[in-house]
Amino acid sequence: MIVSPNSKMSPLQFLLLNCVAAHVVLPFAAATSDAAYPPPYGLDQSWTTTTTAADDLIPFRREVYGGGRIIDISHRYHSNMPSWESSHGLGDFLWLPGSMKNGSLANNSEMKLPTHTGTHVDAPGHVFDHYFDAGFDVDTLDLDVLNGPALLVDIPREKNITAEVMKSLHIPKGVKRVLFRTLNTDRRLMYKKEFDTSYVGFMKDGAQWLVDNTDVKLVGIDYLSVAAFDDLIPAHLVFLEGREHILVEGLKLDNVEAGIYSVHCLPLRLVGAEGSPIRCILIK
Repeated sequence: MIVSPNSKMSPLQFLLLNCVAAHVVLPFAAATSDAAYPPPYGLDQSWTTTTTAADDLIPFRREVYGGGRIIDISHRYHSNMPSWESSHGLGDFLWLPGSMKNGSLANNSEMKLPTHTGTHVDAPGHVFDHYFDAGFDVDTLDLDVLNGPALLVDIPREKNITAEVMKSLHIPKGVKRVLFRTLNTDRRLMYKKEFDTSYVGFMKDGAQWLVDNTDVKLVGIDYLSVAAFDDLIPAHLVFLEGREHILVEGLKLDNVEAGIYSVHCLPLRLVGAEGSPIRCILIK
C-alpha cells in the first residue's frame, strides 16, 4: 500500500510509511525476477503456488547460466578430485570448526589444500626459484592476459602437444588466449580420484613452438599440468622463463563447442604463492 501525500499526516510520517510499504513489496518482486539462486538451468519459470518449502531447500548446481550464455569451466572442489601424484584423491580439505549446531553464532569453515589443486593457475615462481624469491607470485599476474577473447581448440587425440601438433593447429596471429582440449577430457581424468601420469600435455618442443611462433600468452589445458608428465619441468621452464605466459590448468572443457569465446579467469590474491585456485568462465 502506498499512502497519498494528500493524507492528513506530516511529511516525515508520509515518507516513513511509504518506505515500510516498499520494503514489504519489493522482496517478493526481486525473488521472481533476478534471484541470487534462480531455478535450475532450463527451468526459468517463475515460482508457482505448487512450490513447497522442501523444494526451496534443494540447491541447484549449474554449469551454465544466463540461458547458456555463460559457461563455468572450473571444476568443483571435493575430496575425491585428483591431486598431484596421489592415488587417493585430494582427501579431506574442508572443516567446520565453528558450527551453529554446536552453539556458534554462525557457521565458519576452514580449508587447507595445495595451491595447484583443481582448476588453478601457475605463476613464474612455480619452477624458477629466483622468481619465487623476487616475489613473482600469483598476485603479480596480469589480469588483462587472464581476461579477454579466447580460442578453444581440439587437439588430435592420442598425441601430446608437440611442435608438429602446434603447426597443424594453424593458430592465427593475434590470438592471445588458447584453451587446449585434449584426450584428457574424453577420458574424464579430472573426474577420477587417482592421479594419471598418462595425461596429455605439452612437450618441450611444443611449448617452444608456441612461444616462438604465436602471440598466445594465456595457455589453458584440461588436466592438472600443462606439461606432459615426461617433459614436466622442461615444458614449464619454456613457458614461464620470460614471465609473459600464464598457465591455467585443470579446466573443465567437456560439453563446450570449439570456437571463440570471451574467457574470464580470476585467481586469489595470495601474496607469496606460486599457484592459486582460479574460477574461469566462458561467455559466448
